[in-house]
Order: sequence, then C-alpha cells, then structure tokens
Amino acid sequence: MTDPSPAPTKHASPPCTPLEQEVLDEYSRLLSNLQKLSTSVSTLADRPTAEILDGLRLLERKTSLVCTLLKASVYSIVLQQQIYGGEEGEGGGGEEGEEG
Repeated sequence: MTDPSPAPTKHASPPCTPLEQEVLDEYSRLLSNLQKLSTSVSTLADRPTAEILDGLRLLERKTSLVCTLLKASVYSIVLQQQIYGGEEGEGGGGEEGEEG
C-alpha cells in the first residue's frame, strides 16, 4: 500500500502564517457557500415554473404593500412637521431679525 502523503523534500515548509490560515479559512467558507448555492439552484430547477411564479407574485404583492405603507408613513411625518413648523413660525416670527 502506498502512502498518499507527498514525498518529503529537502526543505520542510514552515507552518502557515496567520494571514495564510485566514485565507485558507475564507476559501473553505466560500466552498461551503458555493455548495449551498448549488443545492438551492438545483432545488429551484426541479420545481415547476408555475409554482415559482405564484410565489414571486405573492412576494411582489407583499413588497408593494410594505412600500405603500412606508410612503404613507413618511408622508404623514413630513406633513406633521410642516404643521408643527407652521404653528411655531406664527408664534415666534420676530426672533430672526434681533440677532444683528
């Protein structure tokens, strides 16, 4: 039976530096993420197109609802600030000219 390890050389390689080890760890995580992505793509490829489209339509409706609610909230906040700003502007109109 042969030994699968590489043949020893004259110069033994030093252990990895922390930076080299960090790079190797990143490559390991990248490999893991690519395998997960491959599995997900394979799962999606096996599903019928109609089912995917139905899911995307539902997601689109939910997203548009959230967008509409966010716009309404922002509009409400801006409107309230304008109302309160108008009330404060009427009550303290003479303060700007007194500094000079």
